[in-house]
Amino acid sequence: MPEPGAERHTADFLRIRAQAERGIASAQHQLGFMYVNGQAVPRDYALAVAWYRKAAAAGLEQAQYNLGVMYQKGQGVEQDHAQALYWYRCAASQGYAPAQYNLGWLYAKGQGTAADVGQALHWFSQAAGQGDPGAQHNLGMMFDGGKGVARDTDAALSWYRRAAEQGYARSQFALALRYDGGQGVARDPVQALDWLRRAAEQGHAPAQFNLALRFDKGQDLAQDSAQAIHWYQRAAEQGHASSQFNLALIHDSGHGVARDEAAALRWYRRAAEQGHAAAQDNLGLRCEHGQGVDRDPALAAHWYRQAAAQGLPAAQYHLGQLYDNGNGVEHDPAQAVHWYLQAAQQGHLRAQFDLGLRYENGVGVAQDAARALGWYRRAADQEYAPAQHMVGVLLERDGTGDPREAAGWYRKAADQGHALAQFALALRYDSAHGVERDYEAAHFWYLCAARQGHARAQFNLGVMYAAGQGAQRDLLQAYGWLARAAGAGLAGAEPYLKRMTARMDAGQLALAQGLSQEAA
Repeated sequence: MPEPGAERHTADFLRIRAQAERGIASAQHQLGFMYVNGQAVPRDYALAVAWYRKAAAAGLEQAQYNLGVMYQKGQGVEQDHAQALYWYRCAASQGYAPAQYNLGWLYAKGQGTAADVGQALHWFSQAAGQGDPGAQHNLGMMFDGGKGVARDTDAALSWYRRAAEQGYARSQFALALRYDGGQGVARDPVQALDWLRRAAEQGHAPAQFNLALRFDKGQDLAQDSAQAIHWYQRAAEQGHASSQFNLALIHDSGHGVARDEAAALRWYRRAAEQGHAAAQDNLGLRCEHGQGVDRDPALAAHWYRQAAAQGLPAAQYHLGQLYDNGNGVEHDPAQAVHWYLQAAQQGHLRAQFDLGLRYENGVGVAQDAARALGWYRRAADQEYAPAQHMVGVLLERDGTGDPREAAGWYRKAADQGHALAQFALALRYDSAHGVERDYEAAHFWYLCAARQGHARAQFNLGVMYAAGQGAQRDLLQAYGWLARAAGAGLAGAEPYLKRMTARMDAGQLALAQGLSQEAA
């Protein structure tokens, strides 16, 4: 067997090589192992395969298993799952548990053979019976999901527990989730946290992330931002994208740490580069608005598109806005509508409202009042006040809608402080349109809208004070509100104000003007 170079070998290596050359299978296997790991010799996968093959041909199960690994990984030989399957089967048939486990995986994944869930179950069972924790965990998953076997939660939990008690982190995490959700067991937050900690302390990133979440939110334990950051950091450093994103949010908001925009951006970028959609959308927002980076709408479009392609509604909406405004991309109303539609169909509130606007006004689509109303309704059902107001407007626009229903939508929006809806509702109480006439209610809603600067509400409120309608007659209040409406340029307010001042004595007028100036 040729050896590389003229390196000086240890006495132990020379002894093992001499035994291997005499055909002793265990020495051949050991020599192969030394070449794989670069132990006392330079690493050489090809020589490792050559020595493993000799020992495997002699029937040594460990060598058969390791030769299968080399074929599976393509180390020292061309990757060949069929050959891996052959050698794993040789070792598995001799009862070698690691080979039984790997053979089960090849059947489960259909590598080197047709997928065969029954064979996977058989070999996992063989290895699990010998105490292999990975096989026990996989059996747990198969019973959990009913794959190749009748679904059996008790059997799944039993296998998870056997693996978990051997320190197998994935099973510890699986048990934690089941105790947390009460799946197949009574909910037990203490048990859930215990298993979660065990898995996290072994470096299991999903467990670290879940433990961090609990510290972050104070779920089943005292809220502790420092511990949350610690566990997010450990998972993030392993490449766990959701932990990277949550760390970015923490640094961005300064929650539990000093706000650090550079650190936030760094973690957003790391998560985004792994395909985390929310991180991509967040990175897009920063590029669009120049937050912590140079403003770059084209790069924003790139990140939005990445997240939008994954179905993130917020990113679809943001991408639609870029097309709508020709910002970083060519102005394209049809593309804007396309992305708004993608987001709206997933329940994105603003996308639904914006689609309503476009169908109402025929922007990027054929004008269609019925579709506009449909999208406004969907946003209104999510308690979005501008959409609730627009449902009322469209119901009344062609005169065929129910004025009582329209008034109901105005009321919903008005209760949320929407000035246009408050004014519309006041008009309806004033004129008995869709509601019983109620001057006090009209006065109340005019006042609400007027305080938000609605000029017509200010004018109508002034008229009501002047007439003593819905409130006691008060010329000082009337003057003040009419003056505001006139100052806003509302047609008709200035002449009405002049007619009213003609009925005031000098003292009243001076007081009214003084109060009006103070209010301004």
